[in-house]
Amino acid sequence: MIIRRDVFQAIADPTRRQIIDLVATRPLHLNAIAEQFDVSRQAVSVHVRILTECGLLVITQKGRERYCTARLEKLHEVASWVTQYKALWEGRFAALDNYLQNEKSKRTSHDSKRTKRK
Repeated sequence: MIIRRDVFQAIADPTRRQIIDLVATRPLHLNAIAEQFDVSRQAVSVHVRILTECGLLVITQKGRERYCTARLEKLHEVASWVTQYKALWEGRFAALDNYLQNEKSKRTSHDSKRTKRK
């Protein structure tokens, strides 16, 4: 059975997000990545493998070391998905803000009328 992984699965785990953060600016060898976590090197290797399967990391061999390099362009898929919902929620929040402003205006107007009657 072949497991297909996608970018969303990769970033769902906080450890994998941390690994992406570590290698985003410069390639690191696997030991340098593993040293940053309180889990076994094998557990970190599993996370690295998932990130590689999703296309967020590329592993290159340099001498005896294996270096991980981030391929952040794969995150565009996530950004595109988030953007559509951002627009949706911004519209909803704007409508809520308008509603609340109208209600506030009504109450202010109503309260001022009551004050004038007294």
